[in-house]
Amino acid sequence: MELPSLVPLFPLPNAVLFPGVPLPLHIFEPRYREMVRDVERGEERLIGMVLLRGDWRRQYYASPPVYPIGCAGRMVSTEPLPDGRYNILLHGVREFTVVGERPGQSYRVAEIEWRPPAAGVPPELRTRIHALMQRFLEDREPKLVSRLVNDASLSDELLINFLCYALDFSPMEKQALLEAPGLAARGGRLCEVVQFALEAGGGEGDKWYH
Repeated sequence: MELPSLVPLFPLPNAVLFPGVPLPLHIFEPRYREMVRDVERGEERLIGMVLLRGDWRRQYYASPPVYPIGCAGRMVSTEPLPDGRYNILLHGVREFTVVGERPGQSYRVAEIEWRPPAAGVPPELRTRIHALMQRFLEDREPKLVSRLVNDASLSDELLINFLCYALDFSPMEKQALLEAPGLAARGGRLCEVVQFALEAGGGEGDKWYH
């Protein structure tokens, strides 16, 4: 299916979506309830997730600034609640760049350019990621480490994007990972972030995953 040039935007201050990764969301604002209903009726069922930036609180109910790089997710399940709210599940599809916005809806709709599909990464990068994750999570989540290291069916894209999403880094750090120009660059940045956390002590005993 060809990806559209217009997507509804769902700006949040603390959620960064990555391709291939699931993201559950609770929808309660009227404008985003309308967005979910409209998306349900469409063919693509895409929602563009973007991170709010700057002093967004002062303009939250208008159009506060967002980072121009986001990730679209396909709405794969919808649970309407009795009071009109929704629980939905998105599955990350691909990154995009916002090039403009179209007025006329209660929610924001963006004109976008899709970023290229993910390419492979050098084998040595995957080896480095495995080694760092063993150090980073072996005392906290040994079963997760074992699965990540031993599951040969896990693609480079899913491995890197899952770690970028699941590790408990700040939204700004995750945004920087999302903005990397390609999967290999994202994997390299992920290694840098994990290495920094290890050198800083890594918050021994803390929860470093969602």
